Amino acid sequence: MKTLAALDVANIRADFPILGREVHGRPLVYLDSAASSQKPRAVIEAMSDYFSAHHANVHRGAHQLSVEATDAYEEARAKVARFAGASNPDEIVFTRGTTEGINLVAYAWGRSVGPGDEIVLTVMEHHSNIVPWQLLAERSGAKLRFATLTPEGRLDLDHMASLVGPATRLIGVTHVSNTLGVMNPVAEIAALAHEAGALCLVDGAQAAPHGAVDVRAAGCDFYAFSAHKMCGPTGIGALWARPELLEAMPPFQGGGEMISEVRLEGSTWAPVPHKFEAGTPAIAEAVGFGAAVDYLEQAGIEAIQAHEAEITRYALDRLSELDGLRIVGPTEDRLGLVSFTYGDIHPHDLATILDRRGVAIRAGHHCNQPLMDYLGVDATARASFYLYTARADIDALVEALLVARDLFGGFA
Repeated sequence: MKTLAALDVANIRADFPILGREVHGRPLVYLDSAASSQKPRAVIEAMSDYFSAHHANVHRGAHQLSVEATDAYEEARAKVARFAGASNPDEIVFTRGTTEGINLVAYAWGRSVGPGDEIVLTVMEHHSNIVPWQLLAERSGAKLRFATLTPEGRLDLDHMASLVGPATRLIGVTHVSNTLGVMNPVAEIAALAHEAGALCLVDGAQAAPHGAVDVRAAGCDFYAFSAHKMCGPTGIGALWARPELLEAMPPFQGGGEMISEVRLEGSTWAPVPHKFEAGTPAIAEAVGFGAAVDYLEQAGIEAIQAHEAEITRYALDRLSELDGLRIVGPTEDRLGLVSFTYGDIHPHDLATILDRRGVAIRAGHHCNQPLMDYLGVDATARASFYLYTARADIDALVEALLVARDLFGGFA
C-alpha cells in the first residue's frame, strides 16, 4: 500500500478481512472503532509470522530464536517511540494498555503523593483516568478536583486554571474525549501544570489512532495509549514518560526481567524501561503493535486525519436530517465520533435494532459515568469512525435509524 495524499478507502477496506463479512445476513457496517479498531492483514500476518518462525522468550536466551524474538520486541518499541515523538526508545514502557499505563503512574509516581496534595482532573475523563486517582486519594489522603465544561461541551480552561494552585501535584486530562469527540489543548494544560510546579498526564487512547502524536510538542510528562484502538492487537499499549521521572519512580510490579540483581536480603532494578516490565511480556502483541504503526504511517497520518474530518462532517450533516436526534456535545470540530440520543429510544434498544441491520455502534455510558451525570443523560449511542469508514457506512447508519424510528411508531 502506497502513501497517498488522500486515502483510497476502497483499497484500505480491502486490507481488513473482517470488513468483508456479514452480520445477521447483512454486510457489516462497523462504527465502533473508538471502542476497538479492526485489524489489517499486515498486523495479522506479522503476528502469525512471529509465532510461526521466531517465537521464544526475550532478553534471556543466547539461542537464535531468543535473539530474533528480542530483536523483534525491541524493534517494535523503537517504532512506537518514533510514532509518539519520543527522543529515545527507552522512554517507552510497554503496558497492557492505556488503563495499565495510568495505573502504573498512579501507583509508582503516586508513592510521592500525601495528605494535602491535589490531583486535578476533568469531568470528561474515562474511568481509567479517574478510578486510579481515586484509589491514590484513598491511600494517600490527597484530594481530587474536577474541571467542568463550557455550555457547548468543551473543557472550561478558566475553571481548570482556578483549581490549580500550590497544592496541585498533577493534572490528568484526556487528549480526545471518547464521548464528546473534542480535542483538548494539552500543551496549554501542561504549561498550566508546570507553572504550578505540577506534572501533566495525558490519556492518549482516543488521540493516538487519529493524528500525529508528539509528546515533546505536547509538553506533558506522561502520555499513555493503546494498540488496539490504532489497528493493533489487544493486551498491549505504551506509556511514554520523561526519562528522569521513570528513573525516579519505583517499580510497578516485581518479578523476573525487571531486576538487575536479586539477593535474599534485597534486590536492585533493571534499567528503564525494563524496570517496569516484570515477567514475560506480550511479545507477539508488541510485534503486532509495531506492524500497526507501520501500517498507519504508510497510509499517512495526515491523510487519515483529513479523511476522518470529512467523514465526521458528513455524519453530522446526515444525522442532522433526522428529527428527534440530538447530538451530545459540540456539533463542530469533533474528532472521529458522534454521540447522540434519538427520540425516546433507549440507546441499548437502538444499538440492538441497528445490529440486526448489520450496523455496529456503541451504546451506554462509554466508561464516562461522571460525564453522563454532568450532561444529565443516562446513556448515549455512539458511532465512531476510522480510516476504513466510508460514506456508505454513514448512509447505512441513517437508514437503520429510520427503521428504528418506525419500529417505535415515530416521535411525537
